[in-house]
Amino acid sequence: MNLHEIDIHKELKKYFGFSQFKGLQEQVIKSIITGNSTFVIMPTGGGKSLCYQLPALIQEGTAIVVSPLIALMKNQVDAIRSLSSENGIAHVLNSSLNKTEINQVKKDITSGLTKLLYVAPESLTKEEYVSFLKNVKISFVAIDEAHCISEWGHDFRPEYRNLRSIIKQLGDVPIIGLTATATPKVQEDILKNLDIPNAKTFKASFNRPNLYYEVRTKTKNIESDIIRFIKQHKGKSGIIYCLSRKKVEAIAQVLQVNGVSAVPYHAGLDAKTRAKHQDMFLMEDVDVVVATIAFGMGIDKPDVRFVIHHDIPKSLESYYQETGRGGRDGGEGHCMAYYSYKDVEKLEKFMSGKPIAEQEIGFALLQEVVAYAETSISRRKFLLHYFGEEFDSETGDGADMDDNVRNPKTKVEAMNQVVKLLKVVRDTKHLYKSKEIIYTLIGKINAVIKAHKTDSQSLFGSGIDFEERYWMALIRQVLVEGYLSKDIETYGILKVTDKGLDFIKNPTSFMMSEDHEYNETEDEAIVTAAKATGAADEVLMTMLRDLRKKVAKKLGVPPFVVFQDPSLEDMALKYPISIDEMSNVHGVGEGKAKKYGSEFIELISRYVDDNDIVRPDDLVVKSTGVNSINKLYIIQNVDRKLSLEDIASAKGLTMDALIKELEQIVYSGTKLNIKYWIDEMLDDEQQEEIYDYFMESNSDNIEEALNEFDGEYDLDELRFMRIKFISEVAN
Repeated sequence: MNLHEIDIHKELKKYFGFSQFKGLQEQVIKSIITGNSTFVIMPTGGGKSLCYQLPALIQEGTAIVVSPLIALMKNQVDAIRSLSSENGIAHVLNSSLNKTEINQVKKDITSGLTKLLYVAPESLTKEEYVSFLKNVKISFVAIDEAHCISEWGHDFRPEYRNLRSIIKQLGDVPIIGLTATATPKVQEDILKNLDIPNAKTFKASFNRPNLYYEVRTKTKNIESDIIRFIKQHKGKSGIIYCLSRKKVEAIAQVLQVNGVSAVPYHAGLDAKTRAKHQDMFLMEDVDVVVATIAFGMGIDKPDVRFVIHHDIPKSLESYYQETGRGGRDGGEGHCMAYYSYKDVEKLEKFMSGKPIAEQEIGFALLQEVVAYAETSISRRKFLLHYFGEEFDSETGDGADMDDNVRNPKTKVEAMNQVVKLLKVVRDTKHLYKSKEIIYTLIGKINAVIKAHKTDSQSLFGSGIDFEERYWMALIRQVLVEGYLSKDIETYGILKVTDKGLDFIKNPTSFMMSEDHEYNETEDEAIVTAAKATGAADEVLMTMLRDLRKKVAKKLGVPPFVVFQDPSLEDMALKYPISIDEMSNVHGVGEGKAKKYGSEFIELISRYVDDNDIVRPDDLVVKSTGVNSINKLYIIQNVDRKLSLEDIASAKGLTMDALIKELEQIVYSGTKLNIKYWIDEMLDDEQQEEIYDYFMESNSDNIEEALNEFDGEYDLDELRFMRIKFISEVAN
């Protein structure tokens, strides 16, 4: 088709009502209508679909658009039909159609009415469709979400692999590949697989300057942290991503109970509910959608103001795509991810069942996510480097929209260490991934190093003065600066670049920031969460400890019987001033609040008044009552003296989980008489001995009790006795 004959601006106005193109759209469209195979890499929200819709509408014949999701196709077909008086202008061809509908589609294509035909890759393999399409005029084939072709992408679909051979049967038609996310590795894979090595490639910038990136430590208090965050963004739209359906349901419930309008969205819900929840979000009947990654594909809501990752995603591509759903209108978008290494280990466990090649890829992609979370350099620079784009973290657009840039870590001179690192990579002949390079530097042997006899080289152990973490952080920063590169074919192998070889010859200053450390232990988690959110009030904490001592002395019991430490921490964070608020404090239930709460409430009220403290009323996170059904069952059946083993199996709990439930029940102030169960294990004298130990001890720590009795009693016996003790003495 002759470009000169067409005024594409006029056509844009006619069909879409826009007076100008966005970004690279115009160049891409010109490339397509001159019959070139074309490859488009454009971030979510950049106006990718218009790139093939407009050429299809103005060219002769039908354009075939391959798309992975039925819902997406339907959306797009509806959108195109709304531009024309003819319904047949766009059609879907997939498994949801009956015979009559299929015949109608064929008729509209043959008559030249249909400009866009959306097909699922599976449908394109059907012999009857292929032989039909062979005999009609095809303008081009567009492959949307082209990263599905590459097993290095975050959404690999094997059926995408055969597309090239099918398209070849349709004759010599131009191929258009489009993707919203592609590392250099994925791009190479797409071009190779579609067999369009000479395609004209258009790559838009992946920088979204209006998005603010932040990573927080994931602690036990994550729910109150999320609720506080949402309440600070009252009335604004947001998405919370979780990895499991169960977690989606639980978080959505917690939000609802705490006055946030939220709905769950995942593949386990029936189609009707899913569509309803999606519409509620689009129509602003709810503020927040809690979702698995199934949500958001093709959802075009321009004013999503925050995207929260409750769990760390499996790859940086997924992360980029999911955060990319925020701030599409150019307004603010806050992207917050919660990170704990435990989540990473969980994802690694999931992968262990897969074929080795797939595991390798999965681990490599996951390590990039870990690097992103732990890095202390500009997160934007790190992300863009991953997508093969340079970014100046001093002057680039959106440079300060980043927690690391706003709260910089101290920097240290590392010129000599960089030289040492680059020499080790060079002199080990570019054979190793980061792990082996670090082992070589610190003088640690593993099978790979032994096989290459690296341990007998003089460079082995040359970096012993610094620890593993230091070298890991340095490698990440040297990669981003371009002195090292990661080899694409053998994912993860490090190579020194020409720029790196120059650095070895003429070293210059290299200021390095230390990585973040996320070593959360379970019990510290509550305290650190408090500190992270403006710290538990230390002065009040001291006063609460004194009061606890006084109350315990008066009652003749150890202090931990009154309230445990984490409960005091939580009071010094939430400032509860009523029995109702007190019963929502960590580890304090209604019973305990009623029994001991009043003196503590008085003290806190006085303290709040005297110091003009503004209480964070949104900090009292109400629980959802899911567990309370379990608790009620346990309490009723312990009263009936039912065997604890039967109670556990009736609720699908392990014995350990049941003991935890029992502990929670008595620690929050409810009496439980489990003497009938303990009597089968321990005689009265033994029970008395353990009882006296807890009475005189300053701590209810089980480890300490185990050491004290030195193997006389096992773990479960001591835990059951502690439950009995707390129940009798505290409640």
